[in-house]
Amino acid sequence: MDSVNHSAVTPRKSRLARAIAKVLHKRAAATGVSPDDTKKDVSKISIDSPPSDHVVREAFLAKVFASVSSVKAAYAQMQYAQCPYDADGIQAADEIVVSELKKLSELKRCYLKNEVHEPSPETTLLESEIQEQSSVLKTYEISSKKLDSQLKLKESEITFLREKLADTQNENEVILKTLQSSGNVSALDIAQLSSLRLSHFVAFVQHAIKSVRSFVHLMISEMDCAGWDLAAGASSVQPGVSFWRPNHICFAYESFVCREMFEGFDYPHFGQESDSLLGQDARRAMFFERFKELKSVRAADYVAWKPESTFGAFCRAKYLRVIHPKMEISFFGNLNQRESFSSGGELPDSPLFISFIEMAKRVWLLHCLAFSFDPEVSIFQVSKGGRFSEIYMESLSDEAFTECDPRVAFVVVPGFKVGTIIVQSQVYLC
Repeated sequence: MDSVNHSAVTPRKSRLARAIAKVLHKRAAATGVSPDDTKKDVSKISIDSPPSDHVVREAFLAKVFASVSSVKAAYAQMQYAQCPYDADGIQAADEIVVSELKKLSELKRCYLKNEVHEPSPETTLLESEIQEQSSVLKTYEISSKKLDSQLKLKESEITFLREKLADTQNENEVILKTLQSSGNVSALDIAQLSSLRLSHFVAFVQHAIKSVRSFVHLMISEMDCAGWDLAAGASSVQPGVSFWRPNHICFAYESFVCREMFEGFDYPHFGQESDSLLGQDARRAMFFERFKELKSVRAADYVAWKPESTFGAFCRAKYLRVIHPKMEISFFGNLNQRESFSSGGELPDSPLFISFIEMAKRVWLLHCLAFSFDPEVSIFQVSKGGRFSEIYMESLSDEAFTECDPRVAFVVVPGFKVGTIIVQSQVYLC
Protein backbone atom coordinates (compact mmCIF):
# COMPACT_ATOMS: atom_id res chain seq x y z
CA MET A 1 0.00 0.00 0.00
CA ASP A 2 1.32 3.49 -0.89
CA SER A 3 2.37 5.65 2.01
CA VAL A 4 0.07 8.56 2.94
CA ASN A 5 1.34 12.13 2.36
CA HIS A 6 1.85 13.30 5.96
CA SER A 7 1.99 17.03 5.11
CA ALA A 8 -1.42 16.81 3.45
CA VAL A 9 -3.10 15.06 6.37
CA THR A 10 -1.61 16.74 9.45
CA PRO A 11 -3.12 20.25 8.89
CA ARG A 12 -6.60 18.73 8.66
CA LYS A 13 -6.46 17.00 12.05
CA SER A 14 -8.80 18.41 14.62
CA ARG A 15 -7.65 18.97 18.15
CA LEU A 16 -9.93 16.17 19.24
CA ALA A 17 -8.19 13.77 16.86
CA ARG A 18 -4.81 14.84 18.19
CA ALA A 19 -6.02 14.32 21.71
CA ILE A 20 -7.11 10.75 20.90
CA ALA A 21 -3.76 10.09 19.25
CA LYS A 22 -2.01 11.45 22.32
CA VAL A 23 -4.01 9.13 24.57
CA LEU A 24 -3.06 6.12 22.46
CA HIS A 25 0.61 7.01 22.69
CA LYS A 26 0.38 7.58 26.44
CA ARG A 27 -1.29 4.22 26.86
CA ALA A 28 1.43 2.68 24.74
CA ALA A 29 4.10 4.30 26.90
CA ALA A 30 2.42 3.05 30.07
CA THR A 31 1.92 -0.53 28.87
CA GLY A 32 4.98 -0.96 26.69
CA VAL A 33 2.87 -1.71 23.61
CA SER A 34 3.05 0.50 20.48
CA PRO A 35 -0.13 1.76 18.74
CA ASP A 36 0.68 -0.41 15.72
CA ASP A 37 0.94 -3.49 17.92
CA THR A 38 -2.35 -2.49 19.49
CA LYS A 39 -4.02 -2.49 16.09
CA LYS A 40 -2.61 -5.97 15.41
CA ASP A 41 -3.51 -7.54 18.71
CA VAL A 42 -5.48 -5.62 21.30
CA SER A 43 -5.45 -8.57 23.66
CA LYS A 44 -1.72 -8.09 24.25
CA ILE A 45 -2.30 -4.82 26.16
CA SER A 46 -2.24 -5.27 29.88
CA ILE A 47 -5.12 -3.18 31.17
CA ASP A 48 -4.19 -4.04 34.73
CA SER A 49 -0.70 -2.52 34.51
CA PRO A 50 -0.41 0.66 36.64
CA PRO A 51 -0.27 3.98 34.73
CA SER A 52 2.96 5.97 34.82
CA ASP A 53 3.26 9.08 37.02
CA HIS A 54 3.84 11.25 33.96
CA VAL A 55 0.50 10.23 32.41
CA VAL A 56 -1.31 10.73 35.74
CA ARG A 57 0.13 14.24 36.15
CA GLU A 58 -0.80 15.15 32.59
CA ALA A 59 -4.37 13.95 33.17
CA PHE A 60 -4.52 16.00 36.39
CA LEU A 61 -3.36 19.17 34.61
CA ALA A 62 -5.85 18.51 31.81
CA LYS A 63 -8.67 18.52 34.37
CA VAL A 64 -7.39 21.83 35.78
CA PHE A 65 -7.32 23.50 32.36
CA ALA A 66 -10.73 22.07 31.47
CA SER A 67 -12.25 23.56 34.63
CA VAL A 68 -10.59 26.93 34.02
CA SER A 69 -11.97 26.98 30.46
CA SER A 70 -15.43 26.14 31.79
CA VAL A 71 -15.21 29.02 34.28
CA LYS A 72 -14.16 31.38 31.49
CA ALA A 73 -17.05 30.27 29.25
CA ALA A 74 -19.54 30.57 32.10
CA TYR A 75 -18.27 34.06 32.97
CA ALA A 76 -18.65 35.11 29.32
CA GLN A 77 -22.19 33.75 29.37
CA MET A 78 -22.91 35.70 32.56
CA GLN A 79 -21.67 38.94 30.95
CA TYR A 80 -23.73 38.35 27.82
CA ALA A 81 -26.86 37.72 29.92
CA GLN A 82 -26.51 41.13 31.60
CA CYS A 83 -27.74 43.08 28.55
CA PRO A 84 -30.46 42.39 27.77
CA TYR A 85 -31.08 41.10 31.27
CA ASP A 86 -31.62 37.33 31.36
CA ALA A 87 -32.17 36.07 34.93
CA ASP A 88 -32.24 32.38 33.97
CA GLY A 89 -29.06 32.72 31.91
CA ILE A 90 -27.26 34.49 34.76
CA GLN A 91 -28.36 31.85 37.27
CA ALA A 92 -27.28 28.97 35.03
CA ALA A 93 -23.88 30.57 34.41
CA ASP A 94 -23.47 31.25 38.13
CA GLU A 95 -24.15 27.60 38.96
CA ILE A 96 -21.53 26.48 36.45
CA VAL A 97 -18.96 28.90 37.91
CA VAL A 98 -19.62 27.68 41.46
CA SER A 99 -19.45 24.02 40.39
CA GLU A 100 -16.17 24.46 38.52
CA LEU A 101 -14.63 26.50 41.33
CA LYS A 102 -15.47 23.65 43.71
CA LYS A 103 -13.76 21.23 41.32
CA LEU A 104 -10.69 23.44 41.22
CA SER A 105 -10.69 23.67 45.02
CA GLU A 106 -10.84 19.88 45.26
CA LEU A 107 -8.02 19.49 42.72
CA LYS A 108 -5.93 21.93 44.75
CA ARG A 109 -6.56 19.93 47.92
CA CYS A 110 -5.56 16.67 46.24
CA TYR A 111 -2.40 18.22 44.86
CA LEU A 112 -1.33 19.69 48.21
CA LYS A 113 -1.92 16.34 49.97
CA ASN A 114 -0.24 14.39 47.18
CA GLU A 115 -3.42 12.45 46.48
CA VAL A 116 -3.26 12.72 42.70
CA HIS A 117 -4.58 9.33 41.59
CA GLU A 118 -6.21 8.49 38.28
CA PRO A 119 -7.33 4.91 37.68
CA SER A 120 -7.72 5.63 33.95
CA PRO A 121 -5.65 8.73 33.09
CA GLU A 122 -6.03 8.21 29.33
CA THR A 123 -9.81 8.42 29.59
CA THR A 124 -9.57 11.43 31.92
CA LEU A 125 -7.19 13.15 29.51
CA LEU A 126 -9.58 12.64 26.60
CA GLU A 127 -12.64 13.78 28.57
CA SER A 128 -10.82 16.89 29.81
CA GLU A 129 -9.72 17.74 26.27
CA ILE A 130 -13.31 17.43 25.06
CA GLN A 131 -14.57 19.60 27.94
CA GLU A 132 -11.93 22.27 27.28
CA GLN A 133 -12.72 22.42 23.54
CA SER A 134 -16.45 22.61 24.25
CA SER A 135 -15.85 25.55 26.60
CA VAL A 136 -13.67 27.33 24.05
CA LEU A 137 -16.33 26.80 21.39
CA LYS A 138 -18.99 28.17 23.73
CA THR A 139 -16.83 31.25 24.44
CA TYR A 140 -16.47 31.90 20.70
CA GLU A 141 -20.21 31.54 20.17
CA ILE A 142 -20.90 34.08 22.91
CA SER A 143 -18.33 36.47 21.44
CA SER A 144 -20.00 36.09 18.05
CA LYS A 145 -23.39 36.93 19.57
CA LYS A 146 -21.93 40.01 21.27
CA LEU A 147 -20.42 41.21 17.99
CA ASP A 148 -23.74 40.68 16.21
CA SER A 149 -25.48 42.78 18.85
CA GLN A 150 -22.87 45.54 18.54
CA LEU A 151 -23.24 45.47 14.75
CA LYS A 152 -27.00 45.90 14.99
CA LEU A 153 -26.49 48.78 17.44
CA LYS A 154 -24.05 50.51 15.06
CA GLU A 155 -26.45 50.03 12.15
CA SER A 156 -29.20 51.67 14.21
CA GLU A 157 -26.88 54.59 15.01
CA ILE A 158 -25.98 54.98 11.32
CA THR A 159 -29.66 55.02 10.36
CA PHE A 160 -30.39 57.65 13.02
CA LEU A 161 -27.46 59.84 11.92
CA ARG A 162 -28.50 59.59 8.27
CA GLU A 163 -32.01 60.70 9.16
CA LYS A 164 -30.57 63.56 11.22
CA LEU A 165 -28.32 64.57 8.29
CA ALA A 166 -31.29 64.52 5.91
CA ASP A 167 -33.30 66.72 8.30
CA THR A 168 -30.39 69.18 8.59
CA GLN A 169 -29.97 69.33 4.82
CA ASN A 170 -33.70 69.99 4.40
CA GLU A 171 -33.49 72.80 6.95
CA ASN A 172 -30.50 74.29 5.10
CA GLU A 173 -32.41 74.17 1.82
CA VAL A 174 -35.35 76.00 3.39
CA ILE A 175 -33.00 78.69 4.75
CA LEU A 176 -31.28 79.09 1.38
CA LYS A 177 -34.61 79.31 -0.46
CA THR A 178 -35.70 82.00 1.96
CA LEU A 179 -32.48 83.93 1.44
CA GLN A 180 -32.72 83.56 -2.34
CA SER A 181 -36.46 84.14 -2.64
CA SER A 182 -35.99 87.37 -4.63
CA GLY A 183 -33.17 85.95 -6.78
CA ASN A 184 -31.23 89.20 -6.38
CA VAL A 185 -27.95 89.66 -4.49
CA SER A 186 -28.90 93.16 -3.43
CA ALA A 187 -31.89 91.75 -1.52
CA LEU A 188 -29.45 90.27 1.01
CA ASP A 189 -28.98 93.50 2.85
CA ILE A 190 -26.06 93.63 5.26
CA ALA A 191 -25.99 97.14 6.68
CA GLN A 192 -23.12 96.85 9.16
CA LEU A 193 -20.02 94.76 9.59
CA SER A 194 -21.19 93.70 13.05
CA SER A 195 -24.34 92.18 11.53
CA LEU A 196 -22.34 89.85 9.25
CA ARG A 197 -23.36 86.19 9.72
CA LEU A 198 -22.31 82.84 8.34
CA SER A 199 -25.69 82.53 6.60
CA HIS A 200 -24.80 85.59 4.52
CA PHE A 201 -21.60 83.97 3.28
CA VAL A 202 -23.36 80.68 2.50
CA ALA A 203 -26.03 82.56 0.53
CA PHE A 204 -23.39 84.39 -1.51
CA VAL A 205 -21.59 81.10 -2.18
CA GLN A 206 -24.84 79.81 -3.67
CA HIS A 207 -25.27 82.99 -5.72
CA ALA A 208 -21.72 82.70 -7.05
CA ILE A 209 -22.20 79.03 -8.01
CA LYS A 210 -25.50 79.86 -9.70
CA SER A 211 -23.84 82.60 -11.78
CA VAL A 212 -21.00 80.26 -12.77
CA ARG A 213 -23.50 77.67 -13.98
CA SER A 214 -25.44 80.29 -15.95
CA PHE A 215 -22.27 81.46 -17.65
CA VAL A 216 -21.10 77.90 -18.42
CA HIS A 217 -24.51 77.02 -19.85
CA LEU A 218 -24.35 80.03 -22.18
CA MET A 219 -20.72 79.29 -23.10
CA ILE A 220 -21.53 75.66 -23.97
CA SER A 221 -24.46 76.81 -26.10
CA GLU A 222 -22.18 79.20 -27.99
CA MET A 223 -19.59 76.42 -28.45
CA ASP A 224 -22.23 74.04 -29.75
CA CYS A 225 -23.52 76.61 -32.26
CA ALA A 226 -19.94 77.29 -33.38
CA GLY A 227 -19.41 73.58 -34.10
CA TRP A 228 -17.09 72.72 -31.19
CA ASP A 229 -16.69 69.08 -30.15
CA LEU A 230 -17.99 69.43 -26.58
CA ALA A 231 -16.94 65.94 -25.48
CA ALA A 232 -13.38 66.50 -26.74
CA GLY A 233 -13.29 69.85 -24.96
CA ALA A 234 -14.41 68.24 -21.69
CA SER A 235 -11.74 65.55 -22.09
CA SER A 236 -9.04 68.19 -22.57
CA VAL A 237 -10.17 69.92 -19.35
CA GLN A 238 -10.48 66.70 -17.31
CA PRO A 239 -8.48 64.00 -19.13
CA GLY A 240 -9.13 60.36 -18.36
CA VAL A 241 -12.56 60.89 -16.78
CA SER A 242 -15.49 58.70 -17.81
CA PHE A 243 -18.74 60.60 -17.28
CA TRP A 244 -21.79 58.76 -15.95
CA ARG A 245 -24.09 60.62 -18.35
CA PRO A 246 -23.41 62.55 -21.58
CA ASN A 247 -24.78 65.79 -20.14
CA HIS A 248 -22.33 65.55 -17.23
CA ILE A 249 -19.61 67.03 -19.44
CA CYS A 250 -20.91 70.43 -18.29
CA PHE A 251 -19.28 69.73 -14.90
CA ALA A 252 -15.87 69.60 -16.60
CA TYR A 253 -16.42 73.10 -18.02
CA GLU A 254 -17.70 74.32 -14.64
CA SER A 255 -14.57 72.97 -12.97
CA PHE A 256 -12.41 74.89 -15.45
CA VAL A 257 -14.28 78.17 -14.94
CA CYS A 258 -14.26 77.81 -11.14
CA ARG A 259 -10.57 76.97 -11.13
CA GLU A 260 -9.74 80.11 -13.08
CA MET A 261 -12.18 82.41 -11.30
CA PHE A 262 -11.23 81.32 -7.75
CA GLU A 263 -7.47 81.16 -8.31
CA GLY A 264 -5.87 83.60 -5.86
CA PHE A 265 -9.03 83.77 -3.70
CA ASP A 266 -6.95 83.46 -0.51
CA TYR A 267 -4.95 86.61 -1.34
CA PRO A 268 -6.36 90.13 -0.80
CA HIS A 269 -7.76 91.42 -4.11
CA PHE A 270 -6.67 88.12 -5.66
CA GLY A 271 -3.05 89.23 -5.27
CA GLN A 272 -3.44 92.37 -7.42
CA GLU A 273 -2.93 94.93 -4.65
CA SER A 274 -0.95 94.92 -1.42
CA ASP A 275 -2.48 96.11 1.83
CA SER A 276 0.07 94.72 4.27
CA LEU A 277 0.28 98.06 6.08
CA LEU A 278 -3.34 97.86 7.21
CA GLY A 279 -4.25 96.35 10.55
CA GLN A 280 -6.67 93.44 10.77
CA ASP A 281 -9.70 95.52 11.76
CA ALA A 282 -8.96 98.23 9.19
CA ARG A 283 -8.62 95.63 6.44
CA ARG A 284 -11.90 93.98 7.40
CA ALA A 285 -13.65 97.36 7.31
CA MET A 286 -12.11 98.20 3.92
CA PHE A 287 -13.26 94.94 2.31
CA PHE A 288 -16.74 95.33 3.77
CA GLU A 289 -17.02 98.86 2.34
CA ARG A 290 -15.96 97.59 -1.09
CA PHE A 291 -18.52 94.82 -0.76
CA LYS A 292 -21.32 97.32 -0.04
CA GLU A 293 -20.17 99.65 -2.81
CA LEU A 294 -20.43 97.01 -5.54
CA LYS A 295 -23.32 94.92 -4.22
CA SER A 296 -26.19 97.09 -5.48
CA VAL A 297 -24.59 98.23 -8.76
CA ARG A 298 -24.59 96.49 -12.15
CA ALA A 299 -21.14 95.07 -12.79
CA ALA A 300 -20.83 96.66 -16.26
CA ASP A 301 -21.83 100.05 -14.90
CA TYR A 302 -19.28 99.83 -12.10
CA VAL A 303 -16.43 98.89 -14.47
CA ALA A 304 -17.42 101.72 -16.84
CA TRP A 305 -17.49 104.11 -13.87
CA LYS A 306 -14.21 102.89 -12.33
CA PRO A 307 -12.23 101.13 -15.06
CA GLU A 308 -8.98 101.31 -13.03
CA SER A 309 -10.49 99.85 -9.88
CA THR A 310 -9.26 96.55 -8.46
CA PHE A 311 -12.55 94.98 -9.52
CA GLY A 312 -12.06 96.23 -13.09
CA ALA A 313 -8.53 94.80 -13.16
CA PHE A 314 -9.87 91.53 -11.75
CA CYS A 315 -12.51 91.27 -14.51
CA ARG A 316 -9.99 91.93 -17.28
CA ALA A 317 -7.49 89.39 -15.93
CA LYS A 318 -10.09 86.66 -15.47
CA TYR A 319 -11.73 87.28 -18.86
CA LEU A 320 -8.42 86.69 -20.65
CA ARG A 321 -7.98 83.41 -18.74
CA VAL A 322 -11.51 82.06 -19.14
CA ILE A 323 -12.27 83.01 -22.77
CA HIS A 324 -9.60 81.59 -25.08
CA PRO A 325 -8.81 83.62 -28.26
CA LYS A 326 -9.79 80.66 -30.48
CA MET A 327 -13.10 80.45 -28.66
CA GLU A 328 -13.75 84.16 -29.09
CA ILE A 329 -12.97 84.04 -32.80
CA SER A 330 -15.33 81.11 -33.29
CA PHE A 331 -18.06 83.00 -31.44
CA PHE A 332 -17.69 86.50 -32.89
CA GLY A 333 -15.45 86.10 -35.92
CA ASN A 334 -12.75 88.42 -34.53
CA LEU A 335 -10.94 89.50 -31.34
CA ASN A 336 -12.44 93.00 -31.18
CA GLN A 337 -14.28 92.28 -27.94
CA ARG A 338 -11.12 90.98 -26.28
CA GLU A 339 -8.96 93.88 -27.44
CA SER A 340 -11.51 96.51 -26.46
CA PHE A 341 -12.04 95.20 -22.94
CA SER A 342 -8.39 94.42 -22.16
CA SER A 343 -7.29 97.92 -23.24
CA GLY A 344 -9.87 99.65 -21.05
CA GLY A 345 -12.03 100.73 -23.96
CA GLU A 346 -15.76 100.39 -24.49
CA LEU A 347 -17.33 97.41 -22.77
CA PRO A 348 -18.76 94.68 -25.02
CA ASP A 349 -22.51 94.19 -24.91
CA SER A 350 -22.71 90.55 -26.03
CA PRO A 351 -24.79 88.18 -23.85
CA LEU A 352 -21.68 86.10 -23.14
CA PHE A 353 -19.75 89.11 -21.83
CA ILE A 354 -22.68 90.36 -19.73
CA SER A 355 -23.01 86.88 -18.21
CA PHE A 356 -19.25 86.76 -17.54
CA ILE A 357 -19.04 90.13 -15.83
CA GLU A 358 -22.04 89.35 -13.59
CA MET A 359 -20.35 86.09 -12.63
CA ALA A 360 -17.13 88.00 -11.91
CA LYS A 361 -19.09 90.41 -9.71
CA ARG A 362 -20.51 87.62 -7.56
CA VAL A 363 -17.11 85.96 -7.15
CA TRP A 364 -15.60 89.34 -6.22
CA LEU A 365 -18.38 90.03 -3.69
CA LEU A 366 -17.79 86.61 -2.15
CA HIS A 367 -14.08 87.43 -1.94
CA CYS A 368 -14.73 90.76 -0.21
CA LEU A 369 -17.17 89.11 2.16
CA ALA A 370 -14.62 86.39 3.01
CA PHE A 371 -12.04 89.01 4.04
CA SER A 372 -14.66 90.82 6.12
CA PHE A 373 -14.99 87.88 8.51
CA ASP A 374 -12.98 87.37 11.67
CA PRO A 375 -11.36 84.89 11.31
CA GLU A 376 -11.10 85.25 7.56
CA VAL A 377 -12.61 82.60 5.31
CA SER A 378 -10.22 80.15 3.67
CA ILE A 379 -10.79 78.18 0.49
CA PHE A 380 -9.88 74.51 0.08
CA GLN A 381 -9.65 71.90 -2.66
CA VAL A 382 -9.83 68.12 -2.25
CA SER A 383 -7.32 65.80 -3.87
CA LYS A 384 -8.08 63.95 -7.07
CA GLY A 385 -8.53 60.25 -6.32
CA GLY A 386 -9.36 60.89 -2.67
CA ARG A 387 -12.14 59.13 -0.76
CA PHE A 388 -15.53 60.81 -0.59
CA SER A 389 -16.30 62.59 2.69
CA GLU A 390 -19.77 63.90 3.51
CA ILE A 391 -18.18 66.48 5.81
CA TYR A 392 -16.06 68.18 3.17
CA MET A 393 -17.80 67.25 -0.08
CA GLU A 394 -21.11 67.27 -1.92
CA SER A 395 -21.42 64.84 -4.81
CA LEU A 396 -22.69 65.95 -8.21
CA SER A 397 -22.74 62.36 -9.51
CA ASP A 398 -24.87 60.18 -7.24
CA GLU A 399 -24.47 57.31 -9.74
CA ALA A 400 -20.99 56.77 -8.25
CA PHE A 401 -22.50 55.50 -5.01
CA THR A 402 -23.40 52.27 -6.79
CA GLU A 403 -19.67 51.55 -6.55
CA CYS A 404 -18.26 50.19 -3.31
CA ASP A 405 -15.59 52.88 -2.95
CA PRO A 406 -16.31 56.06 -4.99
CA ARG A 407 -13.35 58.38 -5.55
CA VAL A 408 -13.00 62.03 -6.49
CA ALA A 409 -12.55 62.38 -10.26
CA PHE A 410 -12.26 66.19 -10.07
CA VAL A 411 -13.39 69.19 -8.03
CA VAL A 412 -16.14 71.26 -9.63
CA VAL A 413 -16.60 73.97 -6.99
CA PRO A 414 -14.06 74.56 -4.18
CA GLY A 415 -15.07 74.44 -0.53
CA PHE A 416 -14.74 77.09 2.16
CA LYS A 417 -13.88 77.06 5.84
CA VAL A 418 -15.16 79.73 8.24
CA GLY A 419 -13.50 79.05 11.58
CA THR A 420 -14.65 75.50 12.36
CA ILE A 421 -17.59 75.64 9.93
CA ILE A 422 -17.24 73.85 6.60
CA VAL A 423 -19.02 74.90 3.40
CA GLN A 424 -18.78 71.74 1.31
CA SER A 425 -16.93 71.59 -1.98
CA GLN A 426 -18.77 70.09 -4.94
CA VAL A 427 -17.05 67.12 -6.57
CA TYR A 428 -17.60 64.72 -9.43
CA LEU A 429 -17.12 61.09 -8.37
CA CYS A 430 -16.08 58.08 -10.38
